[in-house]
Amino acid sequence: MRQSHFFVQTLREVPAEAEVPSHRLMLRAGMIRQVVSGVYSYLPLGYRVLRKIEAIVREEMDRAGAQEVLLPAVQPASLWQESGRWDDYGKELLRFEDRHERMLVLGPTHEEVITDLVRTEVRSYRQLPMTLYQIQTKFRDEVRPRFGVMRAREFIMKDAYSFDVDEKGLDRSYRAMYQAYEQIFRRCGLEFRVVQADPGAIGGEGGSHEFMVLSEVGEDTILVCPACDYAANVELASGKVAGEDGRRSVSEKERFLTPGAKTIEELRDRYGLDPETIIKVLVYRVDDRPVAVAIRGNDEVNEVKLKRLLGARRVELADEETVRALTGTGFGSVGPMNLNMPLVVDDAVASMPEGVAGGNEPDVHYRHVVPGRDFNWDSRGDIRTARAGDRCVRCGAPLEEYRGIEVGHVFKLGTKYSEALSASFLDERGVQRPVIMGCYGIGVSRLIAAAVEQHHDDKGIMWPMPIAPFHIHVLPVNLKDAAQRDAAEQLYTRLENAGIEVLLDDRDERPGVKFNDADLMGIPIQLIVGKRFSEGLVEMKRRKTGEVTLLSPDEAVRAAVEAVRSV
Repeated sequence: MRQSHFFVQTLREVPAEAEVPSHRLMLRAGMIRQVVSGVYSYLPLGYRVLRKIEAIVREEMDRAGAQEVLLPAVQPASLWQESGRWDDYGKELLRFEDRHERMLVLGPTHEEVITDLVRTEVRSYRQLPMTLYQIQTKFRDEVRPRFGVMRAREFIMKDAYSFDVDEKGLDRSYRAMYQAYEQIFRRCGLEFRVVQADPGAIGGEGGSHEFMVLSEVGEDTILVCPACDYAANVELASGKVAGEDGRRSVSEKERFLTPGAKTIEELRDRYGLDPETIIKVLVYRVDDRPVAVAIRGNDEVNEVKLKRLLGARRVELADEETVRALTGTGFGSVGPMNLNMPLVVDDAVASMPEGVAGGNEPDVHYRHVVPGRDFNWDSRGDIRTARAGDRCVRCGAPLEEYRGIEVGHVFKLGTKYSEALSASFLDERGVQRPVIMGCYGIGVSRLIAAAVEQHHDDKGIMWPMPIAPFHIHVLPVNLKDAAQRDAAEQLYTRLENAGIEVLLDDRDERPGVKFNDADLMGIPIQLIVGKRFSEGLVEMKRRKTGEVTLLSPDEAVRAAVEAVRSV
């Protein structure tokens, strides 16, 4: 491709709306342009990267035995009502009517559609196992789209669905997709971690893992054990805390006044109380019923864990008016004793020797409150948010915290959708049974942003070779010099004939503009035909390292071809 004919316009200024490096650089390099909030057009440079990633995904999915389909972006509301997600999914589900006043949705995901397809086509166990996948545009009406294509409303996703006759078959399908994902992200040149995860709105009660590209701008927090292979998203991570399962206090609980102290910080600063010794009680609305939740004062409730423990669809904090009506006091003085609602306690609270707790009357607390003696609970579990420094639940080493960009997620759905939509098959004994399903997603467009976050410097992008928009960037410094111009043309032709993707900067621009644009666009290898060509030498620059080698044109072609094919 000749750059003078290439539809790309680089930007010198940093766009004001861009918050993270990938968004800034993708706009500046002319890869994307915003249409409306969270919706982008891909220009040729960006689309070439997108196609490279799609090709890698397709190759690995096909190698794993999956078959490609293409499902509709527009879906009937009836399928979502049948699955039960019509009311549960929330405002991210874009709903609209057609001219016949039929309700439709713009698909954020395709569990309902694929299950409907299989229930109409699959009748016998002989048709299973089967894994189907697609690469499709999705839409989620995010309340706050941000970070460019990393958190967009419209995005491109690869989603796959496996269908098996039993759990053993699901395990095999899951393992095949898991391994395919590892290979995909390795081929894309990404540093990633696989972590245990919550299935979220997709649902399912089986295994779930996220593939996280490590990045400081990642919106997810993951906890990793440096001594073993334990790693989990903070939504699911567990960590042991010091002092668990200590001996119980024998002191009787003691009432004391705490006027005006409504927060853990005020109890600490005014009364010298260690937050670890405070039993903090919060009141939640859990599927429209009140539930009290007790955790240590220095911990936070993990609402994802709370939902899983209670099997709830929704949890939200109650307002102060509701708290007063239920407990007789406001925020800050609610305690676990003598409540008229179910009480859930965190494991760390249940194992405390004693603690300080609210007295369920204004400005009153109690010392020497012993869990199990002074109050009991209806449910107990790990409902705190784990954090760095907690001990690993497997080996006891301190956990470390990282930020990650979720680029892939695999789920064991089981029969969640097949039972709801009656997708079943006849087994070898003629018994009707629900299909066992798995779900496997990759954020294809998000992968571009993740790659830029891991591969950039202050000059621009540094693409890994497998997903680079071009392999080689040929830069004649002075087009008015016939020798330089002819040499660049010959390099361009010879590399193209060798099957190498080349961008030739044949623009009549200043050298500084060409070099800056080349570094911004990030093509892995630059062949510079400049002042050293008077000596018969071409500069071969590796974008990632900045290493420059002087070579003859013949040597430059051989070295460039080898560099591309060795990856």
